[in-house]
Amino acid sequence: MPTMANILEKHSKFLSFVLRHKPDAIGLTLDAEGWAHLPTLISCAAAHGTQLDLEQIREIVRSNDKQRFALDEAGQRIRANQGHSVAVELGLQVVTPPETLYHGTATRFLDSIREQGLKAGSRQHVHLSALRDTAVNVGSRHGKPQVLVVNARAMHEQGHAFYCSDNGVWLTDAVPVGFIDFGGE
Repeated sequence: MPTMANILEKHSKFLSFVLRHKPDAIGLTLDAEGWAHLPTLISCAAAHGTQLDLEQIREIVRSNDKQRFALDEAGQRIRANQGHSVAVELGLQVVTPPETLYHGTATRFLDSIREQGLKAGSRQHVHLSALRDTAVNVGSRHGKPQVLVVNARAMHEQGHAFYCSDNGVWLTDAVPVGFIDFGGE
């Protein structure tokens, strides 16, 4: 019998899938800013075999270690904080980044990054971290980790926009090779 923790983890992955990548998989429509009305989300999920309730959703938002989701001030809508492959406008303001940011990747991607820099791929932005440890954890999810150091302040000074999502993930459109320190691997 699945534990409550197992159920919440399964539902968190489900929410990531529908709120970041495939809302149409359950017949859900996000607004332009990525918000989904909670009763509609619950109804669409149920019609496609996933039973959610308001308390589970609130617990997932509250307890998610990566703070992937946010509820609006009224507690009636939910959205993913970043990581979308569907077009949404999160309303983030351009901000000045710290001197350096970090990107965790797997060593098998390094040749491509050396040629093309960091690209958003299927997502809207490249994700960067203010903490090296976070980048190590991200890189570990994809294989043997490699932490790249991004000269974010120099990029910003040359006109590249940076945003910081509500959960502290730094976002930018792309990172050209010249701003990446590969760390002597």
